[in-house]
Amino acid sequence: MKQVMVWAIIPAFMLLASGCTLKSTIKQTTDTTSNVTGTTSGHAWWNEDGLLLPEHKAIAFAQYNEANLEQDLARGRGEYVTSLSTLLGVPSDQQPAFHAKAQGAFDTLTTPDHEAQIHRLRTLAH
Repeated sequence: MKQVMVWAIIPAFMLLASGCTLKSTIKQTTDTTSNVTGTTSGHAWWNEDGLLLPEHKAIAFAQYNEANLEQDLARGRGEYVTSLSTLLGVPSDQQPAFHAKAQGAFDTLTTPDHEAQIHRLRTLAH
């Protein structure tokens, strides 16, 4: 019994001695999660099953693959711009025209505001 008590006290003592508080650790975790899942409009990106909502897939893709997508947009072809056009609902037979339009609009599409970028790309897609 004494040995079990020692094994319970040592981790608690180490946690307290480190200056780390459980409250601040939980707050940091929830703040980070809120920053990732929130949008400027205040709507969550996720459904109740934890899946990314369809209207946010293109934004998430563009943000996660920013450098590669920018290179493909500059070339007017490539797997990243093809994947993005698929997420935007561009039919496969219209993708070459979409790629050309996206390449022509490269200067206006390279923006740190990914929501604005996707809005412009959706405009080109239709």
